Amino acid sequence: MSNNQIVYGVHAVHAAVKESTEAVETVYIIKDWQRQGRLRDLVGFIESNGLEVQISTKQELASLAGDGSHQGVVARLRGAAVQQTFMGLDEIVAYRGKDLLLLILDGVTDPHNLGACLRTAEAVGADAIVAPRDRAVGLTAAVRKVASGSAERVPFITVTNLARTMRQLKDEGVWLVGASGDTDISLYEQDLTGPVAIIMGGEEKGMRRLTGEGCDAIIAIPMQGQIESLNVSVAAAVCLYEARRQRSAKRT
Repeated sequence: MSNNQIVYGVHAVHAAVKESTEAVETVYIIKDWQRQGRLRDLVGFIESNGLEVQISTKQELASLAGDGSHQGVVARLRGAAVQQTFMGLDEIVAYRGKDLLLLILDGVTDPHNLGACLRTAEAVGADAIVAPRDRAVGLTAAVRKVASGSAERVPFITVTNLARTMRQLKDEGVWLVGASGDTDISLYEQDLTGPVAIIMGGEEKGMRRLTGEGCDAIIAIPMQGQIESLNVSVAAAVCLYEARRQRSAKRT
């Protein structure tokens, strides 16, 4: 069985079922699942979506998940469903290692901007987009339409506390690079190889104070003429493609 047809862990399986029940072929659950609250809730959610669970031993789950921490549940997906799409942020960081490239959006509220960011993220091979759960647009129908399928292929991860998530990423060795006009350091002077998260602010006010303070570096996109700033989705594209250019150059 191809590894890209397996998802594991409570959050990952929940996301897979929520995204598309048709994509889920089988859900395997550990035999003592009734003794664990999170698994009881998950089984209820799975069954409410018209799917059944198959009782499995710990050894069977370990065999399906390989080296992954399955937390008592594994799902097998149909067809071209991709494992990474349904990974949580911790799993993506661990899985991608030194090649990690994230886009963090701090308070983007325009669905067209988020949709465009999703398309660019897929185009450059970014691993995920991270955004706060509150005061920001989510994966609405408008976003999915603009994204033209990228919303189903690029992990979009919402977090309760963005500043805390950034600290956790930093603890995992991820270099946090914020984009702002309030700096003399050019984007093209910044090393964007290695595990990196590029942080863009919202449409009106840019990055919030705590977000900016949590960055390891602040860069600006050089501007010519009289224009002062770019649309957030355009700015994200410029930064992501510069990161991809640097990474490609480093490999040659």
